Amino acid sequence: MTHPPVPRPQVPHRDLLQLEVLPDEAQLRADIERLRRERGAVILAHNYQRPEVQGIADFVADSLGLSRQAARTDAEVIVFAGVHFMAETAAILNPEKTVLLPDLRAGCSLADTVTAQGIREWKARNPGGLVVTYVNTTADVKAESDYCCTSGNAVQIVQSLPGGVPVLFAPDRFLAAHVIRETGRALDVWDGACHVHEAIRPEDVQGQQAAYPDAELLIHPECGCSSRILSAIPDLQLYSTEGMIHRAQASAAGTFIVVTETGMVTRLQHDVPDKTFIPVSRTACCEYMKMITLANIHDSLVNLQPRVTVPEDIRRRALVPIERMLAIG
Repeated sequence: MTHPPVPRPQVPHRDLLQLEVLPDEAQLRADIERLRRERGAVILAHNYQRPEVQGIADFVADSLGLSRQAARTDAEVIVFAGVHFMAETAAILNPEKTVLLPDLRAGCSLADTVTAQGIREWKARNPGGLVVTYVNTTADVKAESDYCCTSGNAVQIVQSLPGGVPVLFAPDRFLAAHVIRETGRALDVWDGACHVHEAIRPEDVQGQQAAYPDAELLIHPECGCSSRILSAIPDLQLYSTEGMIHRAQASAAGTFIVVTETGMVTRLQHDVPDKTFIPVSRTACCEYMKMITLANIHDSLVNLQPRVTVPEDIRRRALVPIERMLAIG
């Protein structure tokens, strides 16, 4: 009689082992509340953060709103639930404060498309030009810039610049296309994009429109699909994330298709609870934003690490375009 072969014992891959006890969320929240009081800390969270992170934050906003909060806060410690360039911006505005980014791996694919050296070479080829950089850039890139902007005020920033002067706009080409449409002004555009927004296809939008024919579209200007959607719906408005909230509150529509990173649905559901918000795609998710968790927020408050700082010479130069942005709107 033959017996079936006995399989060799499986050796578990150590990277797959759960070696830590999963934290109790209620206890984590209580500990964060206690540590926040003890440290004199404020927690700033971007609209694309996890729902539970948005829930624990003192302020949830877009890049412009968080820059304004960072500029005016009296807190001694700023915990930035966002990505690295946002924490750098807070450090530029608050050199005397402790700025924490709970996971230093939380970067930005858009910020990675442009370097300070690239901006210097670009300016050398365009003497006399004004450099407008999206706030989604590193501190040393901001230090080479004349103005910063966000998706919420990029049009206003460019409109404020003197006519006849070349404008170099970096790094997001889709936001630049939106600014060109709105202002009618020619821009020299850096060829960068956010990997999440670039991957949202017109087919994703059209599929959700077919499923929700009465829904209104809320499309972010960074989205790679925006030009093709606008060609089909010329009167469609594009909205920054904060603009999406204002539009949802004012609109008579009851259902909206949210064409940006999925975390924005959480913010909209919180601020406009009587309406329905449908993400354009479940895959429109920024893995960098989702690196911030309750657990690493807790640990950053315990250890006051990881801390984000900016060298003073870069900080002083980067402060100028940020303050110009905040002064304009």
